[in-house]
Amino acid sequence: MEVTEPEHIVLVKATEICKNCKNIVIGKGNENADILFVGEAPGRNEDEQGLPFVGAAGKNLDKLLANVGLSLDDVYIANILKCRPPENRDPLPEEIRAHTPWLVKQIEEINPKVICSLGNYATKFFLANGEVDLMEKQEGITKVHGKVRMINFKDKQIKLIPLFHPAAIIYNQKLLPLWEADLEIVKREIKIKQKTLF
Repeated sequence: MEVTEPEHIVLVKATEICKNCKNIVIGKGNENADILFVGEAPGRNEDEQGLPFVGAAGKNLDKLLANVGLSLDDVYIANILKCRPPENRDPLPEEIRAHTPWLVKQIEEINPKVICSLGNYATKFFLANGEVDLMEKQEGITKVHGKVRMINFKDKQIKLIPLFHPAAIIYNQKLLPLWEADLEIVKREIKIKQKTLF
């Protein structure tokens, strides 16, 4: 008997970028994590290995997490797009529409206490409540980074903390102290949540 794939997987596989990529990049880390990091899209290294954040930005993310005492045991990492756009170009609206149902499914399954959006695309996606047409109306990462806000995302109350993309920090070292300060906010939010649970 032929098993039909879930719709969120069918949608991704139907996109042009999926037909041209080597691997669908789903995510990595602890699937029961309290913190979910969401980036923009896989790059060349991610496409080769089938894992998110394994290139220069990924090594930077690992280092930044380690600096505040976090590791892949504590977090889960995924992307808006599950396949690499050619030449790492920006995601197209129709690609975001096709790929994010898979992300929404991951959020439902992981049920994180905090979502950290990495960079502009992920941040605008969550601020727009997943409405692609409203993304361009949202404020950019430089204005909203580190600001904790409760959002109603797909009828689920989520604490969102926008962060600079780890790749941006490679090119602009002045962002590093801001990133570290923002991550301390993430850690504090998790501790607050844990205290209220016990």
